[in-house]
Amino acid sequence: MSFLDCSCISHAQVQPLDIEERYEDTSHQFLSCDGSEFTLQGPAGGDDITGLSPVPAHYQLLSELGRGFNNLSQVNMARHIPSGQLVAVKQTNLDECTEEELLQLMNEVLLSRLFRHPNLLTSRLVFSSCCQLWVLTPLMAYGSADTLLRTYFPDGMSESLIAYLLYGVLKALEYLHQMGYVHRGVKASHILLSGEGRVYLSGLHSVYSMMREGKRMRAVFDMPHHSPALLPWLSPELLRQDLHGYGVKSDIYSLGIVACELVSGRVPFQDMPPTQMLLQKLRGSHCCLLDVAPFPLGELGGLKVSRSGVDSGIGESVATGSLTHSATAPPTDRPQSPGPKNHSATLHNLVQLCLQQQPERRPSASSLLTHAFFKQVKRHTRDSFLSLMYPAVPLTSPEDPPVSCPPTPSCHPLTSTSADPSEGVWDFS
Repeated sequence: MSFLDCSCISHAQVQPLDIEERYEDTSHQFLSCDGSEFTLQGPAGGDDITGLSPVPAHYQLLSELGRGFNNLSQVNMARHIPSGQLVAVKQTNLDECTEEELLQLMNEVLLSRLFRHPNLLTSRLVFSSCCQLWVLTPLMAYGSADTLLRTYFPDGMSESLIAYLLYGVLKALEYLHQMGYVHRGVKASHILLSGEGRVYLSGLHSVYSMMREGKRMRAVFDMPHHSPALLPWLSPELLRQDLHGYGVKSDIYSLGIVACELVSGRVPFQDMPPTQMLLQKLRGSHCCLLDVAPFPLGELGGLKVSRSGVDSGIGESVATGSLTHSATAPPTDRPQSPGPKNHSATLHNLVQLCLQQQPERRPSASSLLTHAFFKQVKRHTRDSFLSLMYPAVPLTSPEDPPVSCPPTPSCHPLTSTSADPSEGVWDFS
């Protein structure tokens, strides 16, 4: 029984679409991009769920990972009983969804069928049981970059690990942009790392098409519905909501904010009230790394940065942080660091390029992939990067009794089995 045929959503005006016939599949252009050791060809090991069965009784629900979609969806780690493979199962009670939410669910499912890229987290296995929609994805055993920061790297990650994560994100953005879509939700909690070491970009519910009547638009004007939680990462042109609109370069600005987030363990602008944050961004305020003074962006290129280019390291306990340049901010409100880490000149340059006020001055995702900061990625294998993640450990099957074994079809509302769902492994919103 397919999602579109489910009787629970018959009240919604839904036009069935065979999206795979309407769009040309260009994924083959991205599945094998270069010959470096970093490149992963196709799904890696436990990340491939295409051969699993769409039968609820074949899955044993284990620990809860989190909730999402306005708290209507519950996500559990599950074991596919016939194969023993661990997956993530998102269950949504369709009876509790509004018509608008049902259309959002359908759009996300259709986009998952459209997009095929090794760095995008898509849902290839979707089916319904009674009035519940089941969406299966590979288990992200290392969780999100945000969880890694909060749990293991509170003072920021090493530059090698940052480069590894951002390179995977840029691969996904390059694909989306060439397909004519802007992501609009790039942040650390949407950057996931599987147990196999593959970087995934999630958050497809925020993706927006730049195509209109078969033509690619230079700009679009839609404001994301979930924008309050995303304000720190959104670009000035998207927040401005004027006649100029915004385009794919908006994602590049978000990537720059993420870079500062991964370096420091803190999100720039996050402590500001929304109105002040908006004014700061529209005035051209930007983020800079703590081993340089917070000068205007035009002067940043002339600053002397660390000549050593030494990796920032994992075990250092000093606060590195990203500062938000604001002439009115009192010095006592700024993070203090007794001995800030020396970031490489290439990292400074990457952040500078991404956070330029004018979107046309920001490089494309394709151009950034050739940036000098990412040369270190091709010098390492996947295993060597996983070693940088110590002491982080991947999720494993819990020893506690499972949530269900196997599940019984039911239309009753989902109940949380977690003491604090807000501490989920990654962002399911």
